[in-house]
Amino acid sequence: MWKADVLTLFPELFPGPLGASILGRGIEQGLWSVRATDIRSFATDRHRSVDDTPSGGGAGMVMRADVLAAAIDAISAEDDGRPRLLMSPRGAPFNQQTARSLSEGPGCVIVCGRFEGVDERVIEARGLKEISLGDFILAGGEVAAMAMIEATVRLLPGVLGAAESAADESFEAGILEYPHYTRPAVFEGRTIPEVLTSGDHGAVRRWREEQALALTRNRRPDLLENRAKKNGPPIDKR
Repeated sequence: MWKADVLTLFPELFPGPLGASILGRGIEQGLWSVRATDIRSFATDRHRSVDDTPSGGGAGMVMRADVLAAAIDAISAEDDGRPRLLMSPRGAPFNQQTARSLSEGPGCVIVCGRFEGVDERVIEARGLKEISLGDFILAGGEVAAMAMIEATVRLLPGVLGAAESAADESFEAGILEYPHYTRPAVFEGRTIPEVLTSGDHGAVRRWREEQALALTRNRRPDLLENRAKKNGPPIDKR
């Protein structure tokens, strides 16, 4: 079973949306699990302090190394080789390839930061790998952790049901996904592209490839550049 352990000051947030729909069914079926641990329960003073003022001065508070290390150690007592991740805006960008790599392992331990940040010493001492969801700042790591877990567990065998459900999605092939249509045949004067109702599977496949490339070229040309560096340039079918 793929296991996610989340260290947070707000354990009541979990599983949240991770327990709904197909992800929730995956938990019920024993395909994966998520457990939230309250970092504050490892505080040692009567005020249950988890943070303190930053050394050298400055605004805000910093999460204490000793409290956070104790929480990590409690989870790591059952260490099974899972990577230890810290949600952080200065971390390596999370992407579909990272999700795929995580899904192929035993799971992960995720630390959700709060306040101004985490004492650098615990990052070093406990081998935390910093991961960023994007170039923006959140109030804490919980929402980012949920997004990362969702992107990962939906790739686990059996969670989506059909393997092809994920195979054609945006970023899986290094480009954006083609447009989708369904009934009704006409919506506010707009019709479904004729090729999609032609019954010609080859023509449908070619149309989808062309549309995916056109969308990527228009919206995310950086993906085509990265794809070209890795695999050679895509076939231009314009």
